[in-house]
Amino acid sequence: MLLPGDPGRVPLLAERFDEAREVAHNREFLTYAGELDKEPVAATSTGIGCPSAAIAVEELAALGADTFVRVGSAGGMQPACRVGDLVIAEGAVRDEGTTGQYVPDGFPALADLDVTAALREGVRGLGVRHHVGIVHSKDSFYGQREAARMPVAGQLEARWRAWIRAGVLCSEMEAAAIFVVARILGCRAGGVMLIAGNQELDPEKQDRGTARMETLLDGAIAGLRALIRADRVAAQQQV
Repeated sequence: MLLPGDPGRVPLLAERFDEAREVAHNREFLTYAGELDKEPVAATSTGIGCPSAAIAVEELAALGADTFVRVGSAGGMQPACRVGDLVIAEGAVRDEGTTGQYVPDGFPALADLDVTAALREGVRGLGVRHHVGIVHSKDSFYGQREAARMPVAGQLEARWRAWIRAGVLCSEMEAAAIFVVARILGCRAGGVMLIAGNQELDPEKQDRGTARMETLLDGAIAGLRALIRADRVAAQQQV
């Protein structure tokens, strides 16, 4: 199950499926289903933020989905994360409010190891520049982008610098909820993100035109193909 935030990206992902078709559309949730390498697959948009992403995972899992891959854009936080790079998430900082209504504060938002390895294999196979590590999930887009004008500016800026010093790669708005909700439902989850900008670098030296959506979509599909292959090998070994 591929989970982009933007409904506009769902048909673009579906173009890479076999025999894709629209099966549902309500509010921000648009779903296309099809096949990939003779396995049933689907893509559903989650909208913006962790609350709607959690709803999507809950309802898709209730329908039988067991694997979820966040496919989205992000803002780089490290100098090495340049515009156009991909980031594969091993886990997410829970700097949002949704997961606190599922699990205690100390519970980690971790991606599934097999999903993460498959995403890395798929992206490597495409020869795309990428990074693997921790991402940051937040609720407030402008609380990050324009922290200085907020009444809690000092707190926001201190936390932001702490995440950077800890080596967090990029910031986005859905991964933590997808990882936590999938985990407690007994499902697998992972994530791949496209660096669309990096506010830690000189904006005059960044070419946002290098952030090609095709790179992200192709990377997600390549990762899904790798996961399908790995699952088939695992199934054969259990026979």
